[in-house]
Amino acid sequence: MTSSAAPDPTASDPAALSPRLPSPLQEVADGRFARHGLRLLLKRDDLIHPELTGNKWRKLAPNLKAAAGRTVVTFGGAWSNHLRATAAAGRLLGLRTVGVVRGQELADRPLNPSLARCAADGMRLHFVDRTTYRRKSEPETLAAVLRGIGAEEPYVVPEGGSNTLAVRGCRTLGQELGGHADVVALACGTGGTLAGLAAGLPPGPRVLGIPVLKGGFLTADVEALQERAFGARRGTWSLDERFHFGGYARVTPELDAFAEDFTGRHGVPVERLYVAKLLYALVALADEGAFARGTTIAAVVTGSPFPARP
Repeated sequence: MTSSAAPDPTASDPAALSPRLPSPLQEVADGRFARHGLRLLLKRDDLIHPELTGNKWRKLAPNLKAAAGRTVVTFGGAWSNHLRATAAAGRLLGLRTVGVVRGQELADRPLNPSLARCAADGMRLHFVDRTTYRRKSEPETLAAVLRGIGAEEPYVVPEGGSNTLAVRGCRTLGQELGGHADVVALACGTGGTLAGLAAGLPPGPRVLGIPVLKGGFLTADVEALQERAFGARRGTWSLDERFHFGGYARVTPELDAFAEDFTGRHGVPVERLYVAKLLYALVALADEGAFARGTTIAAVVTGSPFPARP
């Protein structure tokens, strides 16, 4: 379904939503770090906005502004945080949104809670088969998907929101952390936040990414994002691929117990698909002696649990 009304370019300015920026930086006293002579800071990007939290705000904001009122079409799996954030942004800003969902078989099933939230926020869901989804970046395949959607001159945001605008938007995260930490750590999906963060940090600190997907592809993807956004690899960064817990959206009882324990210790709600894996990795790395005594680590809390926990 398309609309004949002209888009309102002022409607898509996310600044109207009053984000809390810079996000708070919170030190937590945790014996698992203190016994190794380490300080742990939490960069509370989950507090930027109650519905567009963390790296989703930083990546979506420049893209929503560029959309200038056009229908926003984006991509994700059945439990995509990015789809939920885009749908919420559409509702808050009065933008039409379409989510292209991986898995044609899901079209005939009841919506899971994540997709139901997207639909409740006004996002139109368009399901495609997995082969088509894998080829979505190919021009012919993308054109066919957009024809199937029927949106007039849409603004397309890639899976996870990681494009050049998003990467440049995430530079501010690095700028906000400059001078506060020796190591900045974050969980990574498509790599856009890491690419921008590393470029925004001043010389000295290093960035550690914890991929939440299997495959070993992310180094090349982050390098490509930085090359498109800045012309070359930027910053000092590396990845540790050991803490995906089986892949995206995989949460084991051990990880769930760890997240509950961290919340109990520090009163910080721990999102499971990204943040729990990051914090678990940092505890394990501290025990391995991966950080020199005296190191200050800033862990980026990139989102809130879904559904929200009381």
